[in-house]
Amino acid sequence: MLTSGGDAPGMNTALRAIGFVAAEKGIEVIAFERGWDGLIDGKAFPLTRPSPSAPRGLLPMREVDRFGTLGGSFIGSGRSQRFFEALYRSKAGERARELGIDGLIVIGGNGSLEGAYRLHTETGLAVVGVPASIDNDIGCTGMAIGVDTALNTIVEACDRISDTARAHRRAFIVEVMGRQSGYLCMAGAVAACADAALFREAGKSEEEIVGWVVNVIQQAFGDERDKERVLILKAEGVSIPTSELVSRVQRQVEQHLPDIEIRSCVLGHLVRGGAPSFFDRMIASRLGFAALQALLDGAKSEMVAWQAPIPGGLPTGDRSVTRWPLERVIEESKALLDGTSPVVQARIRLMEAVAKVLAL
Repeated sequence: MLTSGGDAPGMNTALRAIGFVAAEKGIEVIAFERGWDGLIDGKAFPLTRPSPSAPRGLLPMREVDRFGTLGGSFIGSGRSQRFFEALYRSKAGERARELGIDGLIVIGGNGSLEGAYRLHTETGLAVVGVPASIDNDIGCTGMAIGVDTALNTIVEACDRISDTARAHRRAFIVEVMGRQSGYLCMAGAVAACADAALFREAGKSEEEIVGWVVNVIQQAFGDERDKERVLILKAEGVSIPTSELVSRVQRQVEQHLPDIEIRSCVLGHLVRGGAPSFFDRMIASRLGFAALQALLDGAKSEMVAWQAPIPGGLPTGDRSVTRWPLERVIEESKALLDGTSPVVQARIRLMEAVAKVLAL
């Protein structure tokens, strides 16, 4: 196993599930440190240990249980520049053969899953991916590990910001992660009772964004509505920087509402951390179980998905989990990011429909 790319709350839970299920089935499991670099360099440690008292002769390592409920990744994660080169992917395959590895489970996002696909096609190693990305930008899965916890963190932060905003009758623009996908911004805005959501997929120009925000703030603080606070969520992928957006909006708003201050808050990597929520622990456990079972069933290049938003996929023993060819996952992921996927188009239509509702 390995975790790759950005960390996501629930990765450790998936590792725990795989380690425990593997031990129960008598399958030895090792974990590579810090993603693909660990595989290339052969830096690994066991997640199962021999035990004469165990039914199948194996028990999970104590660390697997100890870190299973924590955020981050206790085996380390990261992005490997070396793995982009065919030479090092070949070395990774050689290392896997040297270690007698029959299959590799990769827990991570789009780049990690594409890396897994390339490793299989170039070396023949059987791979199964587990989607883990707080941006929820992975194709063929309705939810990725880490999304729910990230949203809970965003909502809690926005609730706290709203408290101080109401006390001083201010407007806040809160930037959340999502360089290419605005899912966190969209879902977070609805859940946090925000007045507007700004995301890259809307395709608005900087002038249109500034004009929309100015209009929302002026109407909210006008005599008729007289709101106590304005909360606007902005995805980091929106072209205009948050600081510049605040400055431009402030200059226009103060012409009509000189007493209204506009502040910004960039949540950044705060959103990545924290212990996983119940939902993330549940899907991480069930996806981890399904990933191991997929390898045992002979999967060669697949990803396990949670409640796929598009038809297709192979069924599993878990009715919420399906198996998808990695090639299809990569294709759908690219469509999510370039806006051609019906999934992201439906998200945009929904947000356009509720935009005026949020601003009331």
